[in-house]
Amino acid sequence: MLDLVSGDLERFELRLAEELRSSVAFIEAIGADLVAAGGKRLRPAVAFLTGRLLRAEPEAAMQVALAVELLHSASLLHDDLIDDADTRRGNEAAFRRYGNVVSVMSGDFMLARVLRLLAATGSAAFTDLMANTAAAICEAEVLQFQVATLQEYSWEEYGRIIDGKTAVLLAAAARGVGLLAGLDAPRLAALERFGMAYGRAFQLRDDYLDLLGDAAKLGKPVGGDLREGKATHTVLELLLTHASEEARAILARRAAREGDVERMAGLAVQSGASEATKREIGKLVAEARSALEAFPPSPERAALAELVGREGARAN
Repeated sequence: MLDLVSGDLERFELRLAEELRSSVAFIEAIGADLVAAGGKRLRPAVAFLTGRLLRAEPEAAMQVALAVELLHSASLLHDDLIDDADTRRGNEAAFRRYGNVVSVMSGDFMLARVLRLLAATGSAAFTDLMANTAAAICEAEVLQFQVATLQEYSWEEYGRIIDGKTAVLLAAAARGVGLLAGLDAPRLAALERFGMAYGRAFQLRDDYLDLLGDAAKLGKPVGGDLREGKATHTVLELLLTHASEEARAILARRAAREGDVERMAGLAVQSGASEATKREIGKLVAEARSALEAFPPSPERAALAELVGREGARAN
């Protein structure tokens, strides 16, 4: 699936390390940790596959891949501090290792590198896209905290949260390449639809696994969202579709009692809420694939369709 862009992804890792170079040792160390940790690199993969789909200049896809991934990485540094996380991708969270100030300013350093990349493209349209993407990420993080604090759960707010947390970045990875390639408006809209649907499917799968996944495969305990008071798709099915007062009570106390996470998982399976989430993931996968039909059949289009299709069965 990613064989088509394996060389691009290898070059991306080298360029990412270059972008993160600093004369300040702690910033350099956090950047080195980011490169070493790797991750799924879905956003760069989407950018490179989109670039090849459009026969765009390779440097255009690289600039988009770097800008989007650096924005994502900066948001993770800030999120870990906000969430009081212990680890990130199996390693000690940066703020626990280096302190709050270093972690926050290193995230800001990454944002500065995003600005440099945007200036290098010379594209006002791509700069505007990334500015709106960054704003959506910030709004989603605050909205998620607001919803958990006030316990005012709704499908509308959940949709806004997952769009800002995940979908807008994948949409930017696809649409951004289209903008730099001078693509026409209908196909730009198709790329955005693809990225948004893919991002929503990805986040729903992540949320599903956080409650019903295998901790050994995930590399972390399940139930993290519940303990933070976050109502994910499956939990919202229990609250809003099935009106489960027991589920609402577990969420309200943030799964503080022993066995709460297991009980919520059991309720999700027994009620059919878990199956409803899987059906919604399937609809989003189909929506993303449908958006790709705006482009002629090609190995790159097939690879993008296969990439989004993994969300139907991904285990980690």
